[in-house]
Amino acid sequence: MARANRVRIIGGEWRSRQIAFIPRTDLRPTPDRVRETLFNWLGQDLTGKTCLDLFAGSGALGFEAASRGARRVVMVESDAAAFRALQASRVALDASPVELRKADALEFLRSDAGVYDVVFVDPPFKAGYWPRLAPLLPLHLAPGALVYHEGAAPPDLPPGWEVWRQDRAGQVRYQLLKRTQP
Repeated sequence: MARANRVRIIGGEWRSRQIAFIPRTDLRPTPDRVRETLFNWLGQDLTGKTCLDLFAGSGALGFEAASRGARRVVMVESDAAAFRALQASRVALDASPVELRKADALEFLRSDAGVYDVVFVDPPFKAGYWPRLAPLLPLHLAPGALVYHEGAAPPDLPPGWEVWRQDRAGQVRYQLLKRTQP
């Protein structure tokens, strides 16, 4: 893949290693500055945490979490070419904590019984996934879990959710969300 289709892991065990991703207009890896802020919010060290990357795409968020010590990172991607690139990155990094699932994010949530400490939600900006995801996510959240949301606009939060941290970078708005009700 062309050099332009690479993203650098910015912290942890694989710091400065690059992962390749497929060239697609709707696949935009989370920028370095945004990932740096996000992982500062999360406390840098994710040792022992279980993470879910629902729209893995380039894998930047999931591999970054694994690089920072996450015990288990489940990365979900429906696109076959993107999934193959994730498989290649997993092998290149020898990323044993990373589990890859080729599935639609909504179908995955409906069938998965897992509970996660951190969930990354970075869907294609124009797809409008949040209203369909929000009712499914609480069943998969461990006590105190955080949900990262990235998009062109902040999500409309239903009752029981709050914004814990938020920022923006250019056209990207990103938040860490918490449940206020179990």
